[in-house]
Amino acid sequence: MLIGIDNLALFIAAGVVLNLTPGPDVLFIVSHALKSGWKTGAVAALGITAGCFVHIAAAALGVSALLAASHAAFAALKWLGAAYLVYVGVMMWRASLASQKNSPDLIASLASSAGAESLKGLKNVFIKGFWTNALNPKVALFFLAFLPQFIAPGAEHKTLAFLLLGLIFNVNSLWVGLGYAALAAAASHRFSALQSGMVWLERAAGSLFIVFGLKLALTDNPPL
Repeated sequence: MLIGIDNLALFIAAGVVLNLTPGPDVLFIVSHALKSGWKTGAVAALGITAGCFVHIAAAALGVSALLAASHAAFAALKWLGAAYLVYVGVMMWRASLASQKNSPDLIASLASSAGAESLKGLKNVFIKGFWTNALNPKVALFFLAFLPQFIAPGAEHKTLAFLLLGLIFNVNSLWVGLGYAALAAAASHRFSALQSGMVWLERAAGSLFIVFGLKLALTDNPPL
């Protein structure tokens, strides 16, 4: 038993499976890697992972318990997160429309820009990834419900065990995210047909972000 942690191997396996499941985070990483290459997808994965640390710290400090117990607190973060996901989706639609209007030769444009995102652009991708995850209250409640199952009842330092589990989960999620970015970047370079349809892929991703936002907005508050 590692610092009060039970069934570490099972925790790691479950975490990898959960991280492989498609959702807003995976969609964010894949869409950026398809559009701008491996580097941008990797930065998106780093932003998502950084956002997860917010939830881990919040859960360890009891903030997630407050979200679970307070309808008002959960609702406030829920609507903020939903609005942000819809905003990201709308921005992706606007970007796709601008690309179609200003770039007659889309394939040539993508070939010249893929993997060449500016430092400012990469910073913006990181920040967007961070807030995409940090503003989702369902992630906070997930950590509050999932991690304690692997902490031994008699653990002397439960908070330390919780933080260590969160760190392990995030390290695994980062590798999964980087894997998704690598696969998406490889696909975009290999298939010219995929590159020619990049505008529609970005619109599809934007639409899915809007759907995820609306789904989050319609999520019931946790029962008291």
